[in-house]
Amino acid sequence: MRHISETIKVLIVCNVIFFLGTLVSGEVIYRLFSLYYFDNPNFFLWQPVSHMFMHGGWMHLLFNMYALWAFGSPLEAQWGRNKFLFFYFSAGLGAALIHSLVNLYHVSSGVDALMALGMSESEVWTLLNDTLEPGSYRVIPELGSQAQTLFTAYNTPAVGASGAIYGVLVAFGLLYPHVELMLIFVPFPIKAKYFIPILIGLDLFSGLTGASLFGQNIANWAHIGGALFGFVMAYYWKKNSFNNKRWD
Repeated sequence: MRHISETIKVLIVCNVIFFLGTLVSGEVIYRLFSLYYFDNPNFFLWQPVSHMFMHGGWMHLLFNMYALWAFGSPLEAQWGRNKFLFFYFSAGLGAALIHSLVNLYHVSSGVDALMALGMSESEVWTLLNDTLEPGSYRVIPELGSQAQTLFTAYNTPAVGASGAIYGVLVAFGLLYPHVELMLIFVPFPIKAKYFIPILIGLDLFSGLTGASLFGQNIANWAHIGGALFGFVMAYYWKKNSFNNKRWD
C-alpha cells in the first residue's frame, strides 16, 4: 500500500468535511461553495476554489480521492509539497475557467436566440432568474435542445475535484508514461500513456457532441480544462531543469 502523505491526507479530509457538511446543511453549503455561472445570483468569488472540495455523491467523492492518492502521491514525492499544491490548485482553477467560458458561450448564444424570437433583454434575464433550481429549465419549442443547454449552463453548478484530478492524471502520464495501470473497468493492464489520452478523448467527444458517456451532469469541459492546464505546466517543468527542483 502506497504511503499517504500529510498533504494528500489533508486534501482528502477537507473534501470529506465539505461533503459531510452538504449532507448536514442540505442546500446551504452546496449553494455557497459550488461553482455557478458568474452572472447567476448564487455566484460568489470564492467558488472557483471552493467547488474543488464539493462533490455530488459518495461515488464521486470516492473516485476522486482515490485518484488523488494513487496518482498525486508520486507527483508530490517528486515535486515536493508546495510545488504539488501549486500544480493541483492551478489545474483546478484552469478547469473552472474553461468550464465557465464554455458556459458563457452557451448562455450568450441562448440569450441571443431568445432575443431573436422577440423577447427583450430584461425579459430574458427575468426568465433565467425565475428558473434557478439546478437542472431545471423551461421548454421553449422554438429553441429545441438549445433551451435546455441555456438553462443548464446558467443554473447548474459545477462541483468536484475532477478538474484538478485530470491535471494530476496528465502530469502522471507525462512523467510515468510506461507505468501499467490495473483498472476496475478494464480487464487487462494498460499503460498510462495510452489510458489517459483515451480518457480525455472521451471527455472531448462528450463535450462536443453532448453524448453522456460517463453519465448525466458530467462537467466534461472542466475535465478538459484541468487536463489542458495540467499538461502545460507538467510539460514545461519536464522540459526545463526547473522540473528537478523541489519547493519544500
